[in-house]
Amino acid sequence: MKRIPAIVLAAALAVAPSAWAKIPPPPPPDEKAKAAAEEKKAKDAAAAEKAKADQGAAEERAVKNFQGNMRKAGKPIPKPTAIAAAPAASAAAAKAGKAPEKAAAKK
Repeated sequence: MKRIPAIVLAAALAVAPSAWAKIPPPPPPDEKAKAAAEEKKAKDAAAAEKAKADQGAAEERAVKNFQGNMRKAGKPIPKPTAIAAAPAASAAAAKAGKAPEKAAAKK
């Protein structure tokens, strides 16, 4: 009974190096593949623009709904507050040796 696991282990170790073989790199893309990649990139950019516009429209609808509900309830509508710049943008600007635009504008 102890021989079966030993045989299986030996077989697995014998086959393992062939599983680690390097796969050759893919061939360089031809003109059709390049054109298809450019077309896909353009479609993705258009889809991203549409998604951004849809997001903006949804946000506007949400704000109008909120303000309408506040008016109906007779409550004051709070003034919008400015959103601070993303910390990644500030860090990238600081790394480049430039002060962030908003920080420079406040001074």
